Amino acid sequence: MARGARKPGGIGLQRSGGSGLLQWLGLAFIIILLDQFTKVLIVGYYRLGEGTVVTSFFNVVRAHNTGAAFSFLADASGWQRWFFTGLGVVAAGVIIWMLKSHAGQRLFGFALACVLGGAIGNVIDRVLYGYVVDFLDFHSHGYHFPAFNVADSAITIGAACLILDEFLRVRRGR
Repeated sequence: MARGARKPGGIGLQRSGGSGLLQWLGLAFIIILLDQFTKVLIVGYYRLGEGTVVTSFFNVVRAHNTGAAFSFLADASGWQRWFFTGLGVVAAGVIIWMLKSHAGQRLFGFALACVLGGAIGNVIDRVLYGYVVDFLDFHSHGYHFPAFNVADSAITIGAACLILDEFLRVRRGR
């Protein structure tokens, strides 16, 4: 069954009305604002590498990521800044087009809005700083998960919701 051919109703994941697109763009905007606000605080109060111990497994620490997820390509010569910026802009355009086409699908729209807000939040960093500001540092028994930020969290939540949406769509199609 094609994405646009979804049956109405289902598990309450549908929504009708033309305001859906604005709702999802509004959610993406809130994510961008929250992401940028937290990053402004981190840049304003911490120097690179400085941090605060919050719990035995969590620190707030200022880190810079010139690469992608998990610092992929962080050691490249600088071209990755513009590559990931361009990739983010293209992804944002595709996501907005998909949101416009499927704004009434609640879980799918929520997932795309999260990914959109996160992608734009990180693109803003790349344009302003040349790197992404990360600050959430989880660790346990000497192992540190790579530091991340609000935008990364939104992208992860969005990706998980996209997987759930597809799982539910396939399940309904049986």
